[in-house]
Amino acid sequence: MTPALLIPFAEPAGYAETSLLQDELVAARQQDRIPDVVLVLEHKPVITLGIRARREHLLLAPELLRQRGIALEHSPRGGDVTYHAPGQLVLYPILKLTGAEADAHDYVTRLEEAAIRTAAHYGVEARRRTGKTGAWTEQGKLAAIGVKIRRWVTSHGMSFNVNLDLDGFSLIVPCGLHGEPVTSLQAILGNKTPPLAEVQEALLREFAALTHRSLRPACLEEVKRAGERVS
Repeated sequence: MTPALLIPFAEPAGYAETSLLQDELVAARQQDRIPDVVLVLEHKPVITLGIRARREHLLLAPELLRQRGIALEHSPRGGDVTYHAPGQLVLYPILKLTGAEADAHDYVTRLEEAAIRTAAHYGVEARRRTGKTGAWTEQGKLAAIGVKIRRWVTSHGMSFNVNLDLDGFSLIVPCGLHGEPVTSLQAILGNKTPPLAEVQEALLREFAALTHRSLRPACLEEVKRAGERVS
């Protein structure tokens, strides 16, 4: 197992700040100044536009989004437009893929499998769909994938819907897919929905097993100090 540092965020984070943080961590990981790092968090309400996003998939003007307390941010990840908010788990792995791991398609497949296995843990059947990324159920898309890989170091990653307000997805064409519903564990399970912290533990456990990482909890300051050292 490859050791990796796990950085959980105690409060919902802004999208722009975590995107900049990932840039810093990727640069440090490329130079081997830090080990692999996994960020797990919730975001403050935000709509993000990936590198393949089309503006017509944003259904409300930016100023009206601001009035609703929803930020709008461009993202260097793959994919189209998506929505993040508290109640949705977001996983940002900063991993150096070497040897047989240096396969972008395989990496995305492992992220999808982590979401599928986590859903199965709660009796929810999720699956892949040909030509589309993510984890899908009969009720709609449960997890979205959007990654960036630079010199075989990953960033961005996966969002997994637990108990967020799904109304935010009505403001966009999620992932650019017209007529495709988005769902959550809460929408499927109702009052049997597990606590967010429990789902986070299950998701991290599946992710660690599938990527052959051992996750050690750490604080962000520890990682930043390591990243400042000269290799």
